[in-house]
Amino acid sequence: MTSKLNVSTSGEREIVITRAFNAPRELVWETMSKPELLKRWLFGPPGWEMTVCEEDQRVGGTFRWAWSGPDGAGMSMTGVYREIVPPERCVRTESFETGCVPQMGEQLSTLVLADKGEQTLLTITVQYPSKEARDGALASGMEHGMAAGYDRLDEYLTGVAV
Repeated sequence: MTSKLNVSTSGEREIVITRAFNAPRELVWETMSKPELLKRWLFGPPGWEMTVCEEDQRVGGTFRWAWSGPDGAGMSMTGVYREIVPPERCVRTESFETGCVPQMGEQLSTLVLADKGEQTLLTITVQYPSKEARDGALASGMEHGMAAGYDRLDEYLTGVAV
């Protein structure tokens, strides 16, 4: 398994993101579920910070995340949890309120954490409302912010797991 972020497409409307972490699945789940831990790693590229991290992680619960970046840039995302099976699966809607291409609309995101011995394989499948929305997300450079965040998560997990 590689530790780098891999971004690919599936069909006409999906992006599939994978990355391996050298940490137990339960620990990866915890760092992706608790606001105080999310704020430690989920803040995008250098110069950005997470300013809002509201989580009600239960079926029907909502989340709202917001970030601020250089030169007054900002971005926020909201959604509703549809399925939660700790520590292996989470399905939720996601909508960007600001900072992204408006026609992206609401997408459906499925997170799967697979136990691979001493590693955990993260797979996120994001289904967009159209091919154009999916292509807009790919063109936005979203993988750069995700890669930076997951690199920070990996550093955090390494420190905790030692």
